[in-house]
Amino acid sequence: MSLIGKKVGSFKKNAYFNDEFIEVANKDIAGKWSIFFFYPADFTFVCPTELQDLANHKSAFEDAGCEIYSVSCDTEFVHKAWHDSSEIISKINFPMIADPTGSLARDFEVMIEEDGIAERGVFIVDPNGVIQGYEVVASGVGRNAAEILRKVQACQFVAEHGDEVCPAAWAPGKETLKPGIDLVGKL
Repeated sequence: MSLIGKKVGSFKKNAYFNDEFIEVANKDIAGKWSIFFFYPADFTFVCPTELQDLANHKSAFEDAGCEIYSVSCDTEFVHKAWHDSSEIISKINFPMIADPTGSLARDFEVMIEEDGIAERGVFIVDPNGVIQGYEVVASGVGRNAAEILRKVQACQFVAEHGDEVCPAAWAPGKETLKPGIDLVGKL
């Protein structure tokens, strides 16, 4: 079953961000684009490379008006310990949401119940709290922040220009398509 068009359920979670424990809730995602970046666990192998890649692209996400939230089933205390002990994770510049009960992972349907961890899923959420895009990959496969950003920008474009669509490898400023009978059989 697809999660496209699903509204993010009500949530209120603790997070670690900017050397503080904070709370992140639905009110924080209202009115802006967001990505929820689920990863299996702190102190692992592929996860820090992905989070570092996201941190390196944070200004581009900000330029696109998109907030980044990383999420694992660890506590905010574990997030802080990882942040304090890892040179890579010490550079994380977005909220690291704690989901020790797995309720957020379940809402996004990425909870691996028997392991108590989340799958590697990324979700693009629009300003109304509705999922517009997502991808879930095997635990050994790292994701690319530049491609996630491109998908966010494509979702934003389609939301703003409902009569145009973005072809494969589209990037901002590139040509889009306007679906219609005149395109049938011509592409």
